Amino acid sequence: MQQLKDLQKAIVKSQIWKSIFRVGIPTDNRKRALAMLGNVVLHLHPIKVKKSGLRMSYTWCMGGTAFFLFLVETITGLLLMFYYRPTVEYAYFDMVDLREVAAFGIMRELHRWAAHAMVIAVWLHMFRVFMTGSYKPPREFNWNVGVILLVLTLLLSFTGYLLPWDQLAVWAITVGSNMARATPLIGAEGPGAAFLTLGGQKLIHIGSDARFGLIAGRTIGGGTLIRFYVLHCLGIPFVAACLMAVHFWRVRRDGGISGPV
Repeated sequence: MQQLKDLQKAIVKSQIWKSIFRVGIPTDNRKRALAMLGNVVLHLHPIKVKKSGLRMSYTWCMGGTAFFLFLVETITGLLLMFYYRPTVEYAYFDMVDLREVAAFGIMRELHRWAAHAMVIAVWLHMFRVFMTGSYKPPREFNWNVGVILLVLTLLLSFTGYLLPWDQLAVWAITVGSNMARATPLIGAEGPGAAFLTLGGQKLIHIGSDARFGLIAGRTIGGGTLIRFYVLHCLGIPFVAACLMAVHFWRVRRDGGISGPV
């Protein structure tokens, strides 16, 4: 026991320990603040937290759950990228191999079910924020950021739906992408598109509207697959990660998690 205590003291007095915990173990509010600000990891955490922010019955912990599931999606998605090939010839067979043959192919199922759970968690988080009035001033900016994150979450699910390249995926994306035709101004069948002309020619038509840009053609094909793959693996996650950082910062900036009214 004495040797263990001596080892503990040696660790606390070591240069490595002091480089991480620069002001020692906090004993009062001032030292706690110094420890938080001077620590390479702890500075991400608030010095004080409201009691209501720790109550599961109030927060449901849906925001943290959604972020955890995003991390699960990131890790499993990176592992799947080592095996999956986004081409018409190989996409479906790679998906089948991941399910039945490849080592650690269970990552595909983890990725799939975590995606479903993330959509549910984000919706529940938005519902909780709305019901508790946490969208009111001074938090209205963060509410708008959260709405954008909700849309990005749905887009992540939408773009990932095509990647297995089976009949269900192809026809589901065909139906879903057809709705882009009705997008205002940039959809061929959307309101206002008929008024956008240049030299008597319509600027927005079936070969230049939002649907055409989304699926990289007039029908679902190889171009659609690679476009959805890039959006799903790089474009949307990067934007979502940046907005999450802003979202978390604004929670801190607005005084932490809002308490019960």
